[in-house]
Amino acid sequence: MAKSYLELDIYKVSFDLFLRTHHYSLKLPKYETYELGSQLRRSADSVNSNIVEGYGRRRYKNDFLKFLIYAHSSNDETVNHLRKLQKIYPELSDEASELVTAYNNLGKMINKFIQYVEKNWNIPRN
Repeated sequence: MAKSYLELDIYKVSFDLFLRTHHYSLKLPKYETYELGSQLRRSADSVNSNIVEGYGRRRYKNDFLKFLIYAHSSNDETVNHLRKLQKIYPELSDEASELVTAYNNLGKMINKFIQYVEKNWNIPRN
């Protein structure tokens, strides 16, 4: 069992993707930075933050699962924002496409981790 959320692969990947997504969003036109760009940054941050908050509640398996499900939902939201941006800004489409692929892979990782926690999670003793 991981001693810290920092050891979780889903945390590491989501943190890296948050940084990449943040930098991508700043390439959007100025007016979009505060519209769809802001939503994109918030949803990407939510993926990562919900993993951290869930891990902090790992003593309570149902709470842990709830936050992992929130992370998965925010992951889907992030993909949706990126897909919109691919269509609206074709000149930024290649980078958005790479991020969509990466977030889809992260979604699979989160889903597998949810299944692991559902079946195998033991409440830590300390």
